[in-house]
Amino acid sequence: MTDHDPGPRGADGRCVFEGCCGRRDSSVRLIDARMPELARCLTLFQHVQAVTGGPVARIDQAGGYAVPSLRGDAFAVTPGSITLRVDGDGIASAVVARDAGTGSVALHLLDAAGRTAHQGRLLSEGDRLLAGLARTVDAGASATGPSAAPAVPAWENGDQLAQLDAVLADGGTARRRAFHRYRGEHRTIDPGVVPAVLDHVCSLGLPIGVAVFAPAALQACGGRVHVTDRTVGGRVFAAVAESSVEIDLAGVRACHLVRSTAAHGPTSAIELDDEDGRCVAVITQFGIVGADVHAAWEHLTASLPDRRA
Repeated sequence: MTDHDPGPRGADGRCVFEGCCGRRDSSVRLIDARMPELARCLTLFQHVQAVTGGPVARIDQAGGYAVPSLRGDAFAVTPGSITLRVDGDGIASAVVARDAGTGSVALHLLDAAGRTAHQGRLLSEGDRLLAGLARTVDAGASATGPSAAPAVPAWENGDQLAQLDAVLADGGTARRRAFHRYRGEHRTIDPGVVPAVLDHVCSLGLPIGVAVFAPAALQACGGRVHVTDRTVGGRVFAAVAESSVEIDLAGVRACHLVRSTAAHGPTSAIELDDEDGRCVAVITQFGIVGADVHAAWEHLTASLPDRRA
């Protein structure tokens, strides 16, 4: 699931999507990637290994899907469920594919460039049977067309959700290039503080929210950090509620602390950018949390040092 990922391949190395390009393979089914049909399909599956991300950040959670949201819609992280948000204009197709070698079946959401935005591996036979009942579309069909989502507020003076949706649109590159226009508080901090932040909230039992981005999709979680770990190579791991989050600090080129209006007023978010200036992960507080939790998070983020020039 990288930016150059050609898509999943079978045991013989052949792309499992060949059937989508006119050579129909019985192990590959194109399904309707448009909302609300896609939402209905996803929420049918109860036992899924859902993965979103790329080489720098990745989130992994097993379970069932909450109703996914579209960019521009309301957003909430549903405890115990897989929380997915997509840019309806960026998801070009959805494919259910069976790997001939392992027999595993997975749903793949793809952008217009064929990059994997999200993957959900179906873990139960019941879910695989339900996938066979999903509404199909003809080869060459896509989800492109007029978006039914409402207009997204301008990020320059928008709230927390407007910031997330600006990242969802293009990785946040346009926003970052013009970030001097942002009317909220923001500063650059050292990416090296991220492991300490995760260790600290873990030791305090302070819940956090994490969103990880891929092309046209984000997957989010929220809750207490149960375990943290890191490797010599700079990879950081955290078990957040029911999710596993992995960040390759060696691939993080910039880290920003951004405050925007959320449920409890101005709320800080740690934004991690890759070498291309795309935001790959956000650590923050989502939705309604205890006032003491919000105050503790703001106290922690205010103590983070600026990045030295």
